[in-house]
Amino acid sequence: MAVKVVIIGGGSSYTPEIIEGLIDRQATFPVREIVLVDIEEGREKLEIVGRLAERMIEKANAEITLSWTLDRRAALVGADFVSTQIRVGGLKARALDERIPLKHGFIGQETNGAGGLFKAFRTIPVLIDLANEVAEICPDAWLVNFTNPAGIVTEAVLKHSSHKKVIGVCNIPFNMRNSVAEILETPVERVAIEFIGLNHFVFGRHVWVDGVDRTNDVLASLNAGNDYSPANIVGLGWSESFLSSLGMLPNPYHQYYFQTKDVLKKDLEAYEQNGTRAEVVQQVEAQLFEKYKDVDLAVKPEELEKRGGAYYSDAACNLMDSIHNDRGDIQTVNTLNNGTIRDLPDDAVIEVNAVITKSGPRPISIGALPLPIRGLITNLKTFEQLAIQAAVSGTYEDAYLACLMNPLIQDEKRIDPLLKELFTAHEAYLPQFKKEVYS
Repeated sequence: MAVKVVIIGGGSSYTPEIIEGLIDRQATFPVREIVLVDIEEGREKLEIVGRLAERMIEKANAEITLSWTLDRRAALVGADFVSTQIRVGGLKARALDERIPLKHGFIGQETNGAGGLFKAFRTIPVLIDLANEVAEICPDAWLVNFTNPAGIVTEAVLKHSSHKKVIGVCNIPFNMRNSVAEILETPVERVAIEFIGLNHFVFGRHVWVDGVDRTNDVLASLNAGNDYSPANIVGLGWSESFLSSLGMLPNPYHQYYFQTKDVLKKDLEAYEQNGTRAEVVQQVEAQLFEKYKDVDLAVKPEELEKRGGAYYSDAACNLMDSIHNDRGDIQTVNTLNNGTIRDLPDDAVIEVNAVITKSGPRPISIGALPLPIRGLITNLKTFEQLAIQAAVSGTYEDAYLACLMNPLIQDEKRIDPLLKELFTAHEAYLPQFKKEVYS
C-alpha cells in the first residue's frame, strides 16, 4: 500500500536527512508521496530544501512525488504519517533561550532548564493545534514528533489534543546504541540497551551483545575517556566513582545535572569566545543552505553531521517503517507510561524500549525505578507536568512553579527576574500568556 508522509517544518536543514532515510527504505516502506510544509517566514528555506529533495529523489530513481506548500491543512489530506521538526521563533529564539539564563547565572540550553521551558511554552500550543487538525483531516495518521523538548511536547499533545496516535522520537538513544557498538567493536544489530527514564534524562541500565551482559565493559570504556556526545554537546568526561557507583550508562545531557558548575563555567567561556550554541549553529546552517542551493548537489551533505540532531532520520524512519509493516521490533520511543514505570503516573510520557506494532508502541515493563535515579526522574517529571500546565493555562504562577521544580533553577529569589526577561524576550510567540505577565 502506497504511503504519504507529511513533514511539518519541511524547510529545516534536517529535512535532507529524512528524505535520505525514506529513499533508502523504499523496498520495505513504500512512500509514494512526500509533502514538505512550512510557514511564511520559512518560504525561502522551504524552496531551497524542496529543490534539493527533488534532486535527491531523481538521483535515486525513487518513485516518489514530492511537493512543498505553506497550506498545512491541504497537505494533511490523505496523510499516513506526519513528522514534526519545528522551531517556533527560529534560531534567534534559541539564542535567547541560551543567552538569558546564562546572564542570570543558570544553564542556558535549548531543551534543559529555563531555555527548554520556554521552548516548550512556544511549541506546545502550535503542536496542539496541528494535532487537532490531524485528528480532523487524517485521523488514522501517526504523528511522529521530533520537536524538542520531545518528551514534554509529546505528553502535552497526548493530554490536550484530540489526536492520540502520537509518538515522540529522539536521536540520543539511537546514537548511544551505535556508539556502544563501536566501543565494543560489534555490529549494532547485535547490541541491545535497556533504556530507562525521560527524554534527555534516560539511562542505559543494561547493555547486551547477543544476550551477554557487557555493561561493565562499556562503563570501563567511558571511564577511559570514550564519549558519545552529539555535535551540540561538548562532553566533559565522567569520573570513575560516578560510573562505578551508578552502574548505568549516562547520556550526554546528564552533564547538565551532574556537572552543573563545570558546564556553566564552560558555557560562559564559550559564550564569551564564540557566542551561544545557537549562534554557532546559525553559521553552520548558513553554510548548509549555501550547499543546498548548489544545483549539482543531489545527496545529503556531510556538513549536516555538525548539527546536534544529525541521524535522527534513522530513528524517525525506522519507527514509521515498523508501524507500517507491523514488525514487532524493539525501538526506544517517547510514549505513555501506562504502568511501565511504577513510580510515574500512567499518563506521563517516558522514554523507553517498546515493541513497535501497527497499533503503535507497546512499552516493555521496567517496574520500579532504580533507587539512585528515582528521585531525580520523579522530580523532572513533576517539572515537565508543571511546564505543560503553564503552557496551557498561560499563568505566571504555573510558570514560576515549573522553574521552582526544575533542578537546574530551583532558586526562589532569582526566578522572578529570569522569568520576566524571558517572557519579555519571547512575547511575540507566547500568545497564551496574559499581557500582565510581561509587566
